[in-house]
Amino acid sequence: MPIEEIILDLLSGNIVYLLLAFLFLVLILKAVRIVSQSEQHVIERFGRLHSVLGPGINLIVPFLDRVAHKISILERQLPTASQDAITRDNVLVQIETSVFYRIIQPEKTVYRIRDVDGAISTTVAGIVRAEIGKMDLDEVQTNRSSVIDTIKNSVESAVDDWGIEVTRAEILDVNLDTATRAAMMQQLNAERARRAQVTEAEGSKRAVELGADAELYASEQSAKARKILADAEAYATTAVAKAIAEHGIEAAQYQVALKQVEALTALGTSAGSQTIVVPASAMDAFGDAFKLLKGRG
Repeated sequence: MPIEEIILDLLSGNIVYLLLAFLFLVLILKAVRIVSQSEQHVIERFGRLHSVLGPGINLIVPFLDRVAHKISILERQLPTASQDAITRDNVLVQIETSVFYRIIQPEKTVYRIRDVDGAISTTVAGIVRAEIGKMDLDEVQTNRSSVIDTIKNSVESAVDDWGIEVTRAEILDVNLDTATRAAMMQQLNAERARRAQVTEAEGSKRAVELGADAELYASEQSAKARKILADAEAYATTAVAKAIAEHGIEAAQYQVALKQVEALTALGTSAGSQTIVVPASAMDAFGDAFKLLKGRG
């Protein structure tokens, strides 16, 4: 056999082996699918949903199965939306909302809804208008957290068929028109003025009450002092009467004479009293006092 034929036979056999190796490599690449942690892959077989591949290494049937959709399961944020709403007390407000969600069932999301963000935004707008219409303006301002919870629960119920989980809903701002804002500012100023007047009136009332309490306390103390003086005078009178009853009229004369002597002594020792003119009756009183003192001694 010529050398040329031998070389051709060898080359033809190697080509077959190379083709088989290449085909095997292609099959491996087609059969093995590596999915990242943040994704899920939707697999279709002959155009129909076959399975959903989770994170990690997955095997599919080459040429029969194909990856139709690669869905991110990370949490997403809708663009901030603003919609008008009318409260129960007929006030036009503009509500700015933001919604966070993530896809938990990709097979529902890709086959039941085309524009996920647009559908959720429309749903949120309708729910916000409906909920705001049930409340007065003051309730919207003061119960924002409860409004957020209500909106979140309502959106979750509406998007459940789409394989979506609403993780958070926020009301970023509640804007009012210029006329309503001006009216609210006037009401706020009036309320502040009323509170100031009430505080001032309460202060005046408290001052009057404290003044009355002070006068009452002074009257009570004065009455107690008068009572003490009256008790002292009554005690002194009782003592004098008892002395008179026990020692007769001499005891009374002795007390009178003693007071006269004390009065004249104080007059003599006072400043500027160098010369004292004593009436004759006073001298008689001195004499009587000395006699009584001597007699009692």
